[in-house]
Amino acid sequence: MSPDPGEASPPAKSGEDAGRELYDELTDDLLYEPAIGRSTMMGYPCLRLAGRFFASYDTTSGLVVKLPAARVSELVDSGAGAQFAPAGKVFREWVALPTIDRDLWRALLREAVDFARASLDA
Repeated sequence: MSPDPGEASPPAKSGEDAGRELYDELTDDLLYEPAIGRSTMMGYPCLRLAGRFFASYDTTSGLVVKLPAARVSELVDSGAGAQFAPAGKVFREWVALPTIDRDLWRALLREAVDFARASLDA
């Protein structure tokens, strides 16, 4: 049956949906590691490595990852990231990446896994 030309088209996907879809796609690839699992943090989807949060997504901040404070500063200073400051409190080891960038997100998710893994050894 063909669509009725008088009916409205379904709404286009928003940038928020595209960001969440990319987050889900990239994080699905990480779930092959047995120590990594899905959870929630402050009501948002997140990933944990052996119980430690290392990545999340929300519609305002985009991808949020936990990295060494120096790396967070580098990303913020370059304009690639923004300080993650829910309720006004800056988390120095977390950076928000509101711009959808597949290659950057993939690389920073890998860095976040490595940082989380290193913290287990400390």
